[in-house]
Amino acid sequence: MPPRHLRKILFISADQWRGECLSALGHACVKTPHLDALAAEGVLFRQHYTQTSPCAPARASLLTGMYMMNHRVVRNGAPLDARHTNIALEARKAGLDPTLFGYTDTPPDPRGKAANDPALATYEGVLPGMSVGLQLPDHMAPWIADLLAKGYDLPGGRRDVYKPRANYPGAAGRGHSFSPPVFTAEDSETAFIANAVQRFLSVRKDQPWFVHAVFLRPHPPVIAPEPYNAMYEPAEVPLPARAASPEAEGARHPYLAHTLLNQREIGYYTEHHPANLQEIDEVEIRQLRATYYGMISQVDDQIGRLMTHLKKTGEDRHTMVIFTCDHGEMLGDHWMWGKEGYFDPAFHIPLIIRDPRDDAGRTRGRVVDRFTEAVDVMPTILDWLELEPPAQCDGRSLLPFIAGDTPADWRQAAHWEYDFRDIERQGPETALGLTSDECTLNVVRTRRHKLVHFTALPPLLFDLELDPHEMVNRADDRDYAPVMLDMTRRLLSWRMAHDERVLANTFIGPDGVIERRPARRL
Repeated sequence: MPPRHLRKILFISADQWRGECLSALGHACVKTPHLDALAAEGVLFRQHYTQTSPCAPARASLLTGMYMMNHRVVRNGAPLDARHTNIALEARKAGLDPTLFGYTDTPPDPRGKAANDPALATYEGVLPGMSVGLQLPDHMAPWIADLLAKGYDLPGGRRDVYKPRANYPGAAGRGHSFSPPVFTAEDSETAFIANAVQRFLSVRKDQPWFVHAVFLRPHPPVIAPEPYNAMYEPAEVPLPARAASPEAEGARHPYLAHTLLNQREIGYYTEHHPANLQEIDEVEIRQLRATYYGMISQVDDQIGRLMTHLKKTGEDRHTMVIFTCDHGEMLGDHWMWGKEGYFDPAFHIPLIIRDPRDDAGRTRGRVVDRFTEAVDVMPTILDWLELEPPAQCDGRSLLPFIAGDTPADWRQAAHWEYDFRDIERQGPETALGLTSDECTLNVVRTRRHKLVHFTALPPLLFDLELDPHEMVNRADDRDYAPVMLDMTRRLLSWRMAHDERVLANTFIGPDGVIERRPARRL
């Protein structure tokens, strides 16, 4: 273990990154050489899943180590209960000052705050305990100001920054998302974040630090600066897995039909795109996916810059590096774009952990094929810092895998939740005849089977061995009745075992306070 006065953590999170989009995993076209190099120096977790979607709930799970059913940040805008601790507050116990570059989308607990407190006017608050190196929420004011200072003409500010260049050569034959924005790659928000992190690190070589660097990309809008807009040939990009039509897709489940109907709104997914994405042709589809891959490559290049800095200064010998993201991306699969629903592409995400310690050397380049979850990241970091994970944590440390072991009692399935309520407009509630609290689903996924249990809508069951793209619902198939029973039992047992338990394992009696910390298994 590095000495305490040199212990460092670089915790990198991207946004909306599909789990298979690493060339180290053999993706058909995506190239991520810098993340591949990081994986070669660390451990790559192939079957890693987020706990929920979209951004705020997913990051709440990542940063508190809790399932959504316990932290209850169910949608963007739902506040994080102040009684919960998190990775930043816990890391401070080791003498570290966790510093944010980017965003955590953490709405504050409104209780005790004045009604006019500006903190209650946005869901893009900062995680308690985080110092701010650079906050870059959706308005992106610091980056926009930087572009204006460099002479960019942006009369509409944020509204103009992602507009495609007009009359860009070749765009007519490549699709709308081929045109780059007005800014260069060097002046992009991706480079802006990396620059800020590198400046911060440049004067802290001989100090401990904890940096949480959050890159927006490959989150929409789907537009990439040169040369990333043209990095991938559309003809080489795989097409989405989907039914013959949106109507055929939606006929499989009422929730899916409702979601697909909502996704017909122009501009809902990627701003400035002029078309309904369920009606675009193959050229447009391939280019949207190619541009998404280009945004991934741009983030990979900036991560490479940060790793080069650590190697030049020698800090790589003392720095734990984690790369992951909040949630995945449908990218046209099942006619869907974004991160809604229950399908694997929206919840399967990357995770790479590089442990600098000498005793982690024998596992460098290891690929772990066991199910891991976003809630495991916080206990892993705390374990590395020699801190006890708090009782609220639903995950487990991954350090045994990094040491070369495979715990015999490790989980046999991945789990996630999704909440589709709409507190403001009541859209799903009205369309599907549900209360807000009924707009929920839970998923348990083993290697072969996947159960999607809705609170008040019919369930879905998939045989992933025969049907890897989740096209055939077998919930009512008599031949699958034993599987349905087993998967339902698994889901119920998982929820029961992870009920909120901060004080449940505490006993107060004549001998004072006794606290037990049973291992998490399911």
